[in-house]
Amino acid sequence: MPDRAAIRLDARADGKAAPTGRLRSRLDGARAQVVPRETAGRTAAPTRIETLTRWTHMTAMPAIFFGHGSPMNTLQRNRHTDAWRAFGERGPRPRAVLAISAHWYLPGVAVTAMTDPPTIHDFGGFPRELHAFDYPAPGDPELAAHVAQLLAPLPVALDRRWGLDHGTWSVLAHVFPRADVPVVQLSIDAGAPPRFHYELGRRLEPLRDEGVLIAGSGNVVHHLGLIQRDPDGPAHAWAAGFERRVLEMLARDDHEPLIDYPALGRDAALAAPTPEHYLPLLYVLGAQRPDDALRVLTSGVELGSISMLSVALEPTAPSS
Repeated sequence: MPDRAAIRLDARADGKAAPTGRLRSRLDGARAQVVPRETAGRTAAPTRIETLTRWTHMTAMPAIFFGHGSPMNTLQRNRHTDAWRAFGERGPRPRAVLAISAHWYLPGVAVTAMTDPPTIHDFGGFPRELHAFDYPAPGDPELAAHVAQLLAPLPVALDRRWGLDHGTWSVLAHVFPRADVPVVQLSIDAGAPPRFHYELGRRLEPLRDEGVLIAGSGNVVHHLGLIQRDPDGPAHAWAAGFERRVLEMLARDDHEPLIDYPALGRDAALAAPTPEHYLPLLYVLGAQRPDDALRVLTSGVELGSISMLSVALEPTAPSS
């Protein structure tokens, strides 16, 4: 019998209209802000011909999950941002990033398909400097179209209104601080079960041989209602325990309980009271290969209930 994800993928190919208009997170209460920017002098996104010429024989790219934490990490330097920066510096350098951010969570699947994605400030109450921050990475419309092809027959909207939200740029500001790597963002279907997201990751896995870094950005523990405002305060025991449990399953390549995470009990329910910050991990796990090595970039629970666990799945065999 086919699994629920396979059934859903087929069922969505029924001619139902894909979402249109301004696709935005339904979870952030503040109105998204767009920073306009000049495009003159910008490096154009690579064309498909350039892609095939430059990256056919490169080593396969990793797949990575970032625990992005507070948007303020954009402007700060700490052990987590240092780990992200070190990952970017040691390579291999991708020709593009496909980002799956917790903050583009909506009915249906969409992919940003513009050449110059705007910087989305999908939050409120932070310093003016953060609201003014711009991450002027180019987009890659041809990669967006290719992603839609890989996910067919699932309807995928080619979106030209959203951009890059802070789940993407707060991390990439450290990984690729020059903003010179094209970025395409994929939305998370809010109506789909966990296995659906894992199966989408499996469909996207071939991108790793095309120079594309698949990057999920969320937090395996994300409970804003139980945050401790003391930055030096201890983690809740359930939060530290769930992060540790996730890491143990990752080390064993034990994907099934990570997919069916609600069955992990009370700690999982507290860690992911809503699913959007957990689900990006499943895209990364879906893109994992048998020969990948797990590298823990950073870990630890901040503010009592926000896990900063960031892991890379790195190839140990040459790309075919």
